[in-house]
This record gives sequence, C-alpha cells and structure tokens, in this order.
Amino acid sequence: MRRHRRYVLAALVVLGLALMLPGLASAAKGGISKPWLGAQIYFDRNLSIGGNQSCASCHWPAAGFSEPHTEHPVSEGSIAGLFGGRSSPSAAYATFSPLPFFDAKAGTWVGGQFWDGRAPDLVAQAKGPFLNPVEMAMPDKESVVSQVAASYYASDFLAVYGPNGLSTATPADIDASYHNIADAIAAFESGDYFNRFSSDFDILGPNKLTAQQQEGYKLFTGKAMCDLCHPAKKGPYAAGPLFTDFSYDNLGIPVNEEVHALTGDHSIDYGLGAALVPPDPAHDGKFKVPTLRNVALSPPYGHNGRFATLYDIVHFYNTRDVVAEGWDPPEVPANVNTAELGDLGLTEAEELAIVAFLESLTDTPPPVPPNKWPVGVPTPTP
Repeated sequence: MRRHRRYVLAALVVLGLALMLPGLASAAKGGISKPWLGAQIYFDRNLSIGGNQSCASCHWPAAGFSEPHTEHPVSEGSIAGLFGGRSSPSAAYATFSPLPFFDAKAGTWVGGQFWDGRAPDLVAQAKGPFLNPVEMAMPDKESVVSQVAASYYASDFLAVYGPNGLSTATPADIDASYHNIADAIAAFESGDYFNRFSSDFDILGPNKLTAQQQEGYKLFTGKAMCDLCHPAKKGPYAAGPLFTDFSYDNLGIPVNEEVHALTGDHSIDYGLGAALVPPDPAHDGKFKVPTLRNVALSPPYGHNGRFATLYDIVHFYNTRDVVAEGWDPPEVPANVNTAELGDLGLTEAEELAIVAFLESLTDTPPPVPPNKWPVGVPTPTP
C-alpha cells in the first residue's frame, strides 16, 4: 500500500450503473475492444516493479485523472522513497493535444505530451511510465510484455492484436508488443471516460452558473486574461472548449524546495527548452499549458507542485510581480511571461470569483471500475 485512500470508491461504483461508456460497452457483451483492453492495463498494478502501482495510481479518475495523494507536491513511485520531479499532469483531455508543431506567428511550440512535450502523442506517452525508474520502474520492455502475457486479459489482448501481439521472441517482437500495450492505453484515454464534457459549465452554460461563478467567468475572459492561454471558447481540436491552447509558457514559478528535498536533485528544470532536439534556450523554463477542466480536483498546482491550493496559484498569477508580495524569484528567469500575468490588479474578491468559476469546470465523476469488471478481479484502488 502506498498511502491511505482519499476517495470513497463505493459511491463511484454506483455511479457506474448510469455512466457506462460506449467505447467499452462491447466488452460487457462478450466482445473485446482496444479501449476495454486499455482499461485493464491502466488499472493493472502488476505492471510496476513492486506490484503496487498502476497508471491510475498517479492519474486517478476522481482526482481529475491526476495524483490522488496530496501529502507531497510530486508522486512517489513504485519503489518507496523515490519521487518524480514534476507534479502528475491530468490525463483527461490529453487526447486532443495535437502533434508538436512550431507556431511561427505566436512564436511558441504547440502540442505533444508531458509537461515538456517530449512525447509526440498518447501512444509515445504511455510507453514512458513503465520504464521510468522513479515511476513504475520496470527493468525493460520485455518485463512489461511478459506481465501482460501472464495477465487475466492476455487472451483478449491476443484476440485484438493477433497471435503475436505479446511476443518476446525477438527484440523487434518485444518492441511491437510494447507498442500494442501503449496503443491500447491510448485508445482508452481517447474515449468518453477521460473526456466527459459534463461540467456545470458544459451543461448549464456560463450564463446559468452562480453569480460568483459568472463574475469569475467575466474576469477569466477579460481583466485576468486567463483565456489567452486557456480559451473558454471552442477551438480547433475538439467540439467543446478545452481550456488550453496546448502551448508552452514560463510562468516564473519559483523552485519548490520540497521537491528538491524529496528527489535529492537540485538541478534547474528547463522544461521544453531542454526537451527540444537540439535544446533551445529560447524556450527554457517553458511548460505545457494544462487544461483547466477538473482543475479543482487536482492539487497541487504548477509543474513542480509549488502551489497547494487553487487560490494560491490564482493569487500568484495576479501578484507575481508585486514586490510587496515577496514571491521567490523564478527558477528560470529567462523567457518569463510578463505580458499576461504578474500584476493583474485583481482584488481578493475577484481572485475568489475566478476560483469559483474554475470549480464549475469539474466533470461528473466517471465510474470505478469503468465498466463491468471481470469476475474475480479486485476493484481498482489508487
């Protein structure tokens, strides 16, 4: 057990009766689909070195598909005492992020996965955590493939990907099988389970929110300039607003000394600038603009978890450059966005209104487990 559970699972299971997913429904009727396989893999703790961590452990549904345990600003991996250097981003709505490209007009990179964009798409992203030594810490691809081959869903996997879909006969077979595993996860993450568009903002519309939330929406799209990077209108990537433009920005977030203490790594995190090939100092300190959907469920905030509450990060956006506030200097002082945040002149009441609006972006919770779970398989826990 990693840590105590924070969420009441029983209520979510009951919700599952009313929230069955079209992409997974075939599995309940005896058919097998890629999303169904992806769900089994996503919640399978056996794919970590300690048999104690799944994809869902750091991207839990009731936590907005981010870290459910908030004792620390970053996640603890399968090996006790080892922590990642960045806060777990939400896996919700990630499917809409385009393949990376440079927007010459805006002067910014757009798209990709992870905080630094180092993976081009969901399949590439899904391959990372299994082998990351401070995450699931599996020794190699073959070990992951072998564990899936020994799982209760192995025969179903082969029914979808063919008789050689989990082969370890040759290095090429291992690579292909590992790709299949990531492909199934990506199929699951691309469906309605992760991308619900079911918040009060979606169902009621901005004009029927509470008075405080309506005021927050006006500030969000006006004085606070939030929607310059978190557009509240439908964009080019989805049928509804995603509250991110998938660009990269240096917000001037200070070092999080707690992360340094947990990881023992005191190096500077250059983000996108270091992930580009070749590295590009013009983008040092920039991290991906996250979706604000379900943001109220996913503390802490910032790529390094520097802000414990939603109010804290809104206040930072508003007052970063106000000397009297006493904020620590940016971890990376180059390329800091000074045009759209830092000294917005918002009152405390206006900050609270923005927080209230952000709370209206919380989707109805998905069921856990996501569909009729196989008989004899334990209900997933974070």
